[in-house]
Amino acid sequence: MKPRFPDGFLWGVSSAAYQIEGAYNEDGKGLSVWDTFTERPDKIIQKADGKVACDHYHRMESDVTLMSQIGVNAYRFSTAWSRVIPAGFGEVNEQGLAFYDRLVDQLCAAGIEPLLTLYHWDLPQALSDRGGWLNPDSPKWFADYAALMSERLGDRVKHWMTFNEQVCFLSGGYLEGWHAPGFSQGYRGLLLANKHVQLAHGLGCQAIRAGASAVKVGMAPVAIAGIPIEETAECIEAARAFTFDLTKHENWHTSIYLEPVLEGRLPANFEKLFAGEAPEYSTEELKLMHQPLDFLGLNFYNGPYIKAGENGPEEVTTRVGYPPEGQYWKSTPEGLYWAVRLYAERYGLPAIITENGLSCQDWVALDGRVHDAPRIDALTRYLLALYRAVDEGFDVQGYSHWTFMDNFEWGEGYRQRFGLVHVEFVSQVRTLKDSAYWYQRVIATQGESLWDGGEYKPTQVSHRY
Repeated sequence: MKPRFPDGFLWGVSSAAYQIEGAYNEDGKGLSVWDTFTERPDKIIQKADGKVACDHYHRMESDVTLMSQIGVNAYRFSTAWSRVIPAGFGEVNEQGLAFYDRLVDQLCAAGIEPLLTLYHWDLPQALSDRGGWLNPDSPKWFADYAALMSERLGDRVKHWMTFNEQVCFLSGGYLEGWHAPGFSQGYRGLLLANKHVQLAHGLGCQAIRAGASAVKVGMAPVAIAGIPIEETAECIEAARAFTFDLTKHENWHTSIYLEPVLEGRLPANFEKLFAGEAPEYSTEELKLMHQPLDFLGLNFYNGPYIKAGENGPEEVTTRVGYPPEGQYWKSTPEGLYWAVRLYAERYGLPAIITENGLSCQDWVALDGRVHDAPRIDALTRYLLALYRAVDEGFDVQGYSHWTFMDNFEWGEGYRQRFGLVHVEFVSQVRTLKDSAYWYQRVIATQGESLWDGGEYKPTQVSHRY
């Protein structure tokens, strides 16, 4: 008998509001930082923007029908803060709320569990004009937004996430300037904005639970994880140290963003490494940030290979066999197992894979289909690695593929295609790719089809270096 994922497993797809909705100035919506950032020259490939994107705002019902056709039982999406509160605080836009009401109703009617992310990078521009996440009032702004959405949708939405990938929108948006809002505030600005987001997370968790009952609350960070080059105790410990031990003055280390939220403390060496740049954290603030969570969303695409060195973990950079995908990221499927394992062992939370996938050079062939065999092969490998985590007893509650359909990919514009559904962005015609039909069968068989033609063996990968 072939292995199966557990009953009740969430098989989903993911999206984000700015990347698919379009209708950027319709029905009372305010501008977001991405609406204005895309107007800046030389920031986005081919000067693309999300003004129309996938036109999901007008095609939502038919898009949910496509999800049903694929067979998913979960949909992770985000709400646009500036669509429901155009100025970021104060007056509420009823038309914007009504859109999300209809979306949630459509999902529930189709038997698809809504997984709602409150913030996927699109801060209202009116709040950015006030300093954005640098403003000490920003946690309160977010808490009011969270309260509104929870009170409105909490009777039907049971899975909530506060923030998506803090490291991306903070590091890219407040330090390096390649991401909206395009600030270059140095480490002092980055770390202050990060502290305010962490406080916003804490207040947001409280607001969600106050506005709705029987909800599950989490967040969806970038699941940066080292992959041991060999499964020896030394290499595994080196991979763990690479993932969680803050030893360098740098802005992409996961502990900077997660340790106060998930452990209620600053990372070791944080104050030493960022002396004179980091804000102070009081005991009360750390307690507020450290709200109990029901699950941890893991966004994982790839990770570096790590070995134990004389002076700590060392990254293995020379290897073959994993060509870059369309996004120029290297595909490392076995890393999904290590992300689940390392984060579960450290933080003790159930996992939902909230993003995983790859960009391919997809097009509609003469036969009218989209033949994306590389995506099917890679996703099979990722899910086999995920099953290894399930098989070893880690609490994995779902998998949500990035992304449901091709969309606006931030600075890459429309050059990258991550979707299970191909979108022709002029006509807005949708075409299910071969990978969508493959995923349909995976879901229908509860994962059994992953082993078609072979028996299950724990993922073991040979490396040449």
